[in-house]
Amino acid sequence: MPALTTLEKLEILADAAKYDASCASSGTAKRNSTGGKGIGSTEGMGICHAYAPDGRCISLLKILLTNHCVFDCHYCVNRKSSNVRRARFTPQEVADLTIAFYKRNYIEGLFLSSGIVKSSSHTMEQLVETARILREEYDFRGYIHLKTIPEAEAELVHRAGLYADRVSINVELPTDAGLTRLAPDKNARQIEGAMGRTKSDIVEAKDAKKRFKHAPRFAPAGQSTQMIVGADGASDADIVGKASRLYDRFGLRRVYYSAFSPIPDASAVLPLKRPPLIREHRLYQSDWLMRFYGFQPAEVMQAAEPDGMLPLDIDPKLAWALKFREQFPVDVNRASREQLLRVPGLGVKAVNRIIASRRHRTLRLDDVAKLTVSIARVRPFLCALDWRPVMLTDRADLRSMLAPRAEQLELFAA
Repeated sequence: MPALTTLEKLEILADAAKYDASCASSGTAKRNSTGGKGIGSTEGMGICHAYAPDGRCISLLKILLTNHCVFDCHYCVNRKSSNVRRARFTPQEVADLTIAFYKRNYIEGLFLSSGIVKSSSHTMEQLVETARILREEYDFRGYIHLKTIPEAEAELVHRAGLYADRVSINVELPTDAGLTRLAPDKNARQIEGAMGRTKSDIVEAKDAKKRFKHAPRFAPAGQSTQMIVGADGASDADIVGKASRLYDRFGLRRVYYSAFSPIPDASAVLPLKRPPLIREHRLYQSDWLMRFYGFQPAEVMQAAEPDGMLPLDIDPKLAWALKFREQFPVDVNRASREQLLRVPGLGVKAVNRIIASRRHRTLRLDDVAKLTVSIARVRPFLCALDWRPVMLTDRADLRSMLAPRAEQLELFAA
């Protein structure tokens, strides 16, 4: 069989990497080049095919080092029993590709993961070597995100953080039972142990940086993880609870949710069809409520149905507000920031604008309309100088009035 060309390898390994959603970044500082030398220096973020907070569309070269794998995770297209085309890059080839893509202005950085070839430690060593070549031999100052392997030697995982802006370890599934059943080669305690060591390394590096100007950086953009949604029987309550514990214990920057998608040559133990994409979206919304809106996990799940699943027709913030109507309406001119953040339709930016504006004038409904995206969603839950939703909050059909139309949900799913 003839050897694969670089282009053929790239086609295979870029396609194999598409199932990993955890390739966004935030909060990394610019790497300064000594004496004005170095290439790829960027300020701020590196997000794979997405938008940075400043509005820039930026991208990463997102590939696997190899899709050969000695593990047999049922949900993974690259598992050892899967009948897929295999390919493998060397660290030098990935480094050369990254530089070539950067010089053509296609990318601002690299997201690199891998199947497990030979052993976890051998594969981790190859990932680290790729980053080392970029940093030390090519003086690359762009963004690097390395997917680390919890089964590898701890020293190798530590070295990854010295070269990468962000590292991530996927917990894969929200329950230990699901992981044992679908990923028999993985161990939940081993994964969390690696996360804990990485957290300690990040904290120690930040402390050293405060005391010593030239202390080495360690994963300045933090660590993240990913959970697959819908491959097992875990409920949304299981997923939200797991995410909250991960944030609290390991100081994660992000938990990503990836809706299970049927893969080629699928294992017989997997579902025959994917869950609705809107379910993934609702989990991201619940994640936002915990991270930016002051909701506790138990409060988020108060919006859930009795089976522990978030409603699909409305977002979790609206579902919570409809269950606790006695807390509304709130007075837009007097309510605390915490109260305003619980109003459906008001985002963090809108709340900040309202608080800033009401220092100078008493707000009317038209004033609020100028500060938010949709006044129709907000109106039933607040009072203004010239507005009070008499009987509106108590309407039995309020949910149907505010829920997106069915065709909108279908468009999202498509």
